[in-house]
Amino acid sequence: QVQLVESGGGLVQAGGSLRLSCVASGRTFGSLGWFRQAPGKEREFVATIRWSFGSTNYADSVKGRFTISRDNAKRTVYLQMNSLKPEDTAVYFCAARMTAGWATTKDEYDYWGQGTQVTVSS
Repeated sequence: QVQLVESGGGLVQAGGSLRLSCVASGRTFGSLGWFRQAPGKEREFVATIRWSFGSTNYADSVKGRFTISRDNAKRTVYLQMNSLKPEDTAVYFCAARMTAGWATTKDEYDYWGQGTQVTVSS
């Protein structure tokens, strides 16, 4: 089992920044990812990081604005979100995949956090 706890969501104006955190505990995992889900929409991939090597992959919609990083000692993954837009409004979820890789679909992840709300006002 892997337990994931997200934090850092909130309300921000368009153009602003937020940093999300996700603390992982339990078994060793291969990758951690961030997904988001807006009301009435499917959960979509945002970013992922391979835990051992730190290599990353991003959705096209967030490239150049969001940065995923990790702190191995704290078993924490971060999502730095800059230049936020109203369309970034969603519940953001942290997810763990037991095997390393750059998986971009929700079905490829094994464990999920409860999510944190991000709201961007125009």
